[in-house]
Amino acid sequence: MATADLKSHLKSRCEQVDSALESYLPAPDIRPQTIHEAMRYSVFAGGKRLRPILCMEAALACGGTAESALAPAASVECIHTYSLIHDDLPCMDDDDLRRGMPTSHVKYGEGIAVLAGDALLTVAFEILAGTALPTDGSYSAGDLVTELAVTSGSRHLVGGQVLDLEGEGQDVQLSLEELKYIHLSKTAALLTTSLRLGGMVADASAEQLQALTDFGTNLGLAFQIIDDILDVTQSTEKLGKSAGKDEATDKSTYPALFGLDQSREEAAKLTAAAHSALAPFGETGSCLADIADYLLDRDY
Repeated sequence: MATADLKSHLKSRCEQVDSALESYLPAPDIRPQTIHEAMRYSVFAGGKRLRPILCMEAALACGGTAESALAPAASVECIHTYSLIHDDLPCMDDDDLRRGMPTSHVKYGEGIAVLAGDALLTVAFEILAGTALPTDGSYSAGDLVTELAVTSGSRHLVGGQVLDLEGEGQDVQLSLEELKYIHLSKTAALLTTSLRLGGMVADASAEQLQALTDFGTNLGLAFQIIDDILDVTQSTEKLGKSAGKDEATDKSTYPALFGLDQSREEAAKLTAAAHSALAPFGETGSCLADIADYLLDRDY
């Protein structure tokens, strides 16, 4: 797919996701209004909607429809947004800017920001539990909920943030293995689960689910390496968040350990591996492959 066509396609998918999120989230005038306004503020602040789009495209690759994956797509975006709200808190990464807008705790105060993240975390499972699945399919709503719960918990998303916090400071230098584990736990895990949930909705075979897992793992690592590179090479205005934060906090990253050129080479290798993982899908996996290339070449 040509770049212009892909951008148009991704824009259309974003609109579908936003429409679903609009319908799933409590309205801003529902009591207590402050928490529902805060939840919506962060969810609708912009963003690539990468995870929900991957969820929808995975369903298509496995023979289902993109629309059938809208519930899990919305749920993973709620999880992603909750994690960003909490990551930005003063007790975590202490950031004042996200997606070009003041972060939740700057806008609403720390207490409401914590609660907005908590609320998005829990509503994600409410949305996911209502997913319509094939009556004769291999997966239940419980399977979907378990998939997302394990990814969001102490063994992956939360655990990765713990290790990320412990890896900051001048007296700490993570090894490549430790850094890779953090990236696998945080970025790659939720990307992979987004793909797997889309596959499960489409009643994916064991082979298809494994292919989506391999694709997501490689794509997630490549995505995070590019993110680390952009933190060094791009401006705050371009990124929509504070640039240079990794270096300022002495955080271990691929560019810090290996330099920009080697980091770019590693991201390219991982993207190639992601492509290889899609072989079982043939032409139906072409959009996922195009997204992988698009993410490798992005500048924000």
